[in-house]
Amino acid sequence: MSFPPLALAANRRIGLRALEMFSEIGWRPIALLVPDGEKAECVSEMKDRLPGVPVFEGQAFRSPEHVARLRALRPDYLLSVHFPYMVPAEVLAIPAVGTLNLHPAYLPYNRGWHTPTWAICEGTPYGATLHWVDEGVDTGDLALQERLDIQPDETAHELYQRVLELEVNILKRAIPLMRDFKLPRVPQPTAGTGHSKKDIQSIQRLDLSASRPVAETIKLLRALTTNQWSEAAYFDLGGERYRIRVEIKKEES
Repeated sequence: MSFPPLALAANRRIGLRALEMFSEIGWRPIALLVPDGEKAECVSEMKDRLPGVPVFEGQAFRSPEHVARLRALRPDYLLSVHFPYMVPAEVLAIPAVGTLNLHPAYLPYNRGWHTPTWAICEGTPYGATLHWVDEGVDTGDLALQERLDIQPDETAHELYQRVLELEVNILKRAIPLMRDFKLPRVPQPTAGTGHSKKDIQSIQRLDLSASRPVAETIKLLRALTTNQWSEAAYFDLGGERYRIRVEIKKEES
């Protein structure tokens, strides 16, 4: 069986899982784009699985030389799986069919960064989306989506673990549709929500003199409990800063 030429831009464990899923059916990417430095996760494992395949590391794919090199490979698809860099217009124009991105959010809600945090904090629908990429931030046409219900005892970290599983399910559905050129392309609503990476800073500081409902405080602390202490809520007291993360357990009846 022949497969459309695919360039894979991937990072983290889920990027490696995506590569494994393609390999399981004999679909070998013709190029691999990976981050470098501190952003790189599971990169060596992905490179080991694709010996002889051109690898574009870091932001080298943006240079004129590497844009030309990627163009010469004539991919039908460029698939981004937790790839940490924006893809410029000249690269988006290369794939004959288009560029796709796997995003841990239920678009058009929570475009951009810290998606589980904002879904909890703002009470927006949550899930995972595979979408076509345009020059905006997570604004392209929708391909496949699945939704998750947020539980009252879930932190952002726990919710993120669940959405990773959902993203794998979406990839399982998407791969045969990509192979057969049958992946949907549905215009995304212009309404919705989105946040930059820095937006989280606006909700982290707790004012110890403020009065607010307990439910709102719990929701905020859940939203700011991730795997990074730097993303946690904090309060300042006596010239010191204290960070807070929470754990919630549902009591068994």
